[in-house]
Amino acid sequence: MSTDPNTEPDDDQPDRPDAPLPKRRVLLLAVIAPLVLALDLVSKMIAVENLEGRDPVELLGGLLYLPLIRNTGAAFGLAEGWTVILALIAAGVVVFILWIARRLRSVGWAVGLGLVLGGAMGNLVDRIFRAPGPLRGGVVDFISVLDPWGNVFPVFNLADSAICVGGGVIVLMALLQRDYDGTRVEKNPSGKKAGA
Repeated sequence: MSTDPNTEPDDDQPDRPDAPLPKRRVLLLAVIAPLVLALDLVSKMIAVENLEGRDPVELLGGLLYLPLIRNTGAAFGLAEGWTVILALIAAGVVVFILWIARRLRSVGWAVGLGLVLGGAMGNLVDRIFRAPGPLRGGVVDFISVLDPWGNVFPVFNLADSAICVGGGVIVLMALLQRDYDGTRVEKNPSGKKAGA
């Protein structure tokens, strides 16, 4: 095993205190987040262009519908009308992820945070630039499962999907006791956490 700190060990999460740190994973985050943002923005442009003023489009025999809804609340229809506060929270999430990115050394965390960052930026762009005005814009939602108007499951978009999947990856990493900086979090007999 090389002692070069830029060489990735066999296990992405070193278990020995003297093991070299894994490579930084900022590049992985920097690829995933803009890709999610681009896919989200393009899908929303296509949805607005093709679904505005139309009844929901049925796909896959009613498994999916494509309605066009402007959501000024949070996910699942919560916090309706709190657009300014939600925009500021999303901006805070973006800033926080960018702040911890400099210490990011875990592939799992890079994937999870990249998905959350791209999704948060996608919905933030809607809140800033869509009508009725800055920080008050409605997020474009256009995917509905089993019902044309979200009566079975709330209407969502690709950014929402990325945030949910990224959040799931982050929870999984936490359950596996893997930290974003490449360390493994273990409990000492005293009950205090210690990085390996």
